[in-house]
Parts: sequence; structure tokens; C-alpha cells
Amino acid sequence: MAAPFDLNDDSVVVIVGSGAGGGTLGNELAQQGIDTVILEAGGRHEINDFVNDEWGMFGQISWLDMRTTSGSWRVARDFPNLPAWIVKAVGGSTVHWAGASLRFQPHEFRVLTEYGAVHGANLLDWPLTLEELEPYYDRAEDKMGVTGTHGIPRLPGNNNYKVMAAGAERLGYNRYHTGNMAINSEDRDGRSSCLQIGFCFQGCMSGAKWSTLYAEIPKGEDTGHLEVRPQSQVLQIEHDDAGRVTGVVYADAEGNQHRQKARAVCVAGNSIETPRLLLNSASAKFPDGLANGSGQVGRNYMRHMTGSVYAVFDQPVNMYRGTTMAGIIQDESINDPSRGFVGGYEMETLSLGVPFMAAFLDPGAWGRDFTWAMDRYDHMAGMWLVGEDMPQESNAVALHPEIKDQHGLPVPDVRFDDHQNDIKMRQHAFRQGAAVYEAAGALKTYRTPPYPSTHNLGTCRMSERPEDGVVNKWGRAHDVPNLFISDGSQFTTGGAENPTLTIVTLAIRQAEHIGREMAAGNL
Repeated sequence: MAAPFDLNDDSVVVIVGSGAGGGTLGNELAQQGIDTVILEAGGRHEINDFVNDEWGMFGQISWLDMRTTSGSWRVARDFPNLPAWIVKAVGGSTVHWAGASLRFQPHEFRVLTEYGAVHGANLLDWPLTLEELEPYYDRAEDKMGVTGTHGIPRLPGNNNYKVMAAGAERLGYNRYHTGNMAINSEDRDGRSSCLQIGFCFQGCMSGAKWSTLYAEIPKGEDTGHLEVRPQSQVLQIEHDDAGRVTGVVYADAEGNQHRQKARAVCVAGNSIETPRLLLNSASAKFPDGLANGSGQVGRNYMRHMTGSVYAVFDQPVNMYRGTTMAGIIQDESINDPSRGFVGGYEMETLSLGVPFMAAFLDPGAWGRDFTWAMDRYDHMAGMWLVGEDMPQESNAVALHPEIKDQHGLPVPDVRFDDHQNDIKMRQHAFRQGAAVYEAAGALKTYRTPPYPSTHNLGTCRMSERPEDGVVNKWGRAHDVPNLFISDGSQFTTGGAENPTLTIVTLAIRQAEHIGREMAAGNL
């Protein structure tokens, strides 16, 4: 493990956040011999600290700092201070995620070209292509041990999957399987195979699920070139008169402030905290926020079109046994505007435990229908619907004008309105999801509204032209040459696929770019 780097060491790269982007980037830089400091706002909870208790782990690892919501989305009504179900801990949301690891499709990198102008949507083609990313996708899948790739066997199907597969077959779907999952189906990379415990969202107690907490960060620390500082909330990024970043100011667990100097800063705080940090780093030189010459910082917030369908059957399903999300139907992920919308969506198995099912099935509901369903929890099957939502400038993360956090800084307000395309896609997905279960013999189906988001994207998006976005194809800020965005904020559009594999892929590629630029004397 690296000895602590000096606060005045301006040769280090500082990474803000330790999740899929930041944790991967930290290890990749350390493997190149680049001294790196990761500042993580949350604590460090190792595998031995995990417990198979939904509420207990939710309270231990979730990002519960004050946030506000606005706009017409259902989450603003049901969960006004919880716009996102993400993690504040070393490893970030890779501690909580389900493990689904899907590549973007070719058309999803060129949506403006493929879809044309969509009224009310701020569409833009990515400044890179699938072909450019394929070698890095290969490396990410191998690093993460993604099932169904590189000869790695897929996970077994539990009852929740078998019910979904039976309905899919009867509907004529043919692209269904137990998923491309970053969960070991056999012992690999020093970690055991999946034990089918079923508490994937609470931290994987067997270590089978890939997480930067134990699959990336310790490898980086072993090089002596990576230091991770937990409970270190970055408050501001500083810069010199030339507009190059010089370091960050952060608060430790006691609230004491420190200044860590840096050669470059890479922000990977998730798509809510990343733009918030840039906006809170406004200065005389950057009055609208750091790297915000385009006015796009915080804008184009995407959370994916989501919803769930649950169904009750006459026989027990016990959907909670086995991997939470090892099952997928991909037939609807294509772009087929004849359905009444552009883009596509995935159907993925999902099981929530009793506490979260009670909270999410129909928030605020009670009465006979609700209790009838909960009484038959063990007879229930479930799927999550996730699809490409439209970026809109008005969907944005902004600084709240009045409410401050524990450090005296404005909290983020997350504004979101569904685009008409999102609404039409969700209606189609609800119908098809219910049809899958009805084809399998469901007694009753339940269409469940969106939960607080786990897929937060797009608030510092990539663009070819500086006026259209925040960073270039390497995640490097258009306005600030030694500032990088290293998380899902840089997504130009969201695609239909779960984003973690692409975040890791971009981090591997970005680490190579930073190494080259340092060697060339450009950083």
C-alpha cells in the first residue's frame, strides 16, 4: 500500500470518487507508475462489513446527503430527497450494482444521425464510435470477468429467470439468456464463484461480483502508486491564472479542510456530484462554473427510461433466491420507430426484498390490492425495464438557491421531466413486460413506477465541438486542459444498456491517454 502522498506534491493525479470510473482509473494509472490519490467522500467498508440486511446496508452505504428534486417525474413526488439510489463509500456504486455488463450498440453512438432531430431532445452524436471502443470493451470484460464473453460461462438461471424465459419463448422472443454479468460463474481473479445468495444490492459477501472496492483498488495500492483517502469530501477544484487546475480543497471526517495539489484532476463523483462540484468551483475566470464555457455543465441529465413489472403466480417462484439480475430479454433493444418511439429498452430480471418491495411496488399505496400482492411475495416474479431516455437541456443538476450542506455549500437540485419519447417507450415496455408474464400464466401483473435512479448520466457530456458539451472524446475538459471527467457524466447519450461496462471501458482508455500525454509533456 502506498505511503500517504504529501498535500503539496503537485505531481500526483487526483481522482474524485472511487466507483466504476474513479476506482478503475486509479488502478490503471497506478499500473503505469503514475502517482495517484483517490479522494472518496464515503467510508471504507470491506467485504467483512457487509450484512445481508436490506435496510441495514442501505443506511450504511447509500448516499443520503441532502438533495432536492424538481420537475414532473414520479420520483420527485415519491422520494423528493432521494433522486438517486447510489453509494457513498469506497467502491462507489459498484458495491451496490447488480452486475449487468452490456456493450452499447453501434447506432447508440450516433443517435442524431440515426434518429434525426427529435422535438424537445438535445441529441448529439458521440465523438467516438463503437469500433474505437471495441478493444477497450474487450479489456473491460476480461478485467471484470463478464459472463458470456471471453469463454466465461453464463450464470445459472434461477426461478425468476425461468418464468421470464418461459414467457419470452411463448411470445416469440429469441434474444433471452442469463445475461452478461460481472459476477463470477467460476472462480476467477482470486475471487470465488457466485454463491447465489441473492443480496447483490447490499454488497457481495462472497466477492464474486466485480467491484472496484476489492477487484481494482487493492491492486493499485499494491503498486505503491495509489493512495485512497476515505471520508474526504471534495468541496472545490482550484486553478491558476492560466486556467489550469492546481488541486482540490476537501473536508475530512471531522470537517477539517485540506488542500491537495495536483498535476491533473479527474472527477468521477457520479452525474449529480460531478456537475455540482464544477458549479461550486466557480471563480472570476469561470463565473458560471469550472469548464462550463458551453453552459452544458449539469444539463442533459439522463437516468434511463425505467419501470418494473411484477407478477403473481399460482405456484411459489421465490424470486429472491439466486442472482438478482441474471436474466435478460434483448429483443426490444433495437431502434424500431414503428413502435412509436426511437431507441430501445431491455427487460432484466429483478428481485427486491420485502422492505423495498413494500416501498416501491406502488409508493404510498395501501389497501386490499396492495396487501394481497405482499401476502403472495413468494409467488411473485419481477423484471426491471431499462431503456434509452432522451437528453433534454432542461433536465439538469443545478445548485439549490437556499439549502446548504454540512460544509456550507449549495446542495444539488435534480430536475427531470419525462420526454414524450420516454413515456411512449415506458408504456410499450409495461405492455410487453406484462405480456411476458401473462404468457407464462400470471394471475395478476403490477406496473411499478420508476425508483430513485441508479443510472445517472450525461451532465458533463462528450462533444466534438466545445460549444456542444463539456469534454472531448477522451473525457478531457474543452476549457481546462488538465481536468478530466471519468464517470457516466461524460455520456453523450444513454443507450438502452446498463452503463457500468462503458464507464469502465472509457476509464481504461482515458488512463492510456493520460499516460501518453504525461510522457509527451502535455500534462
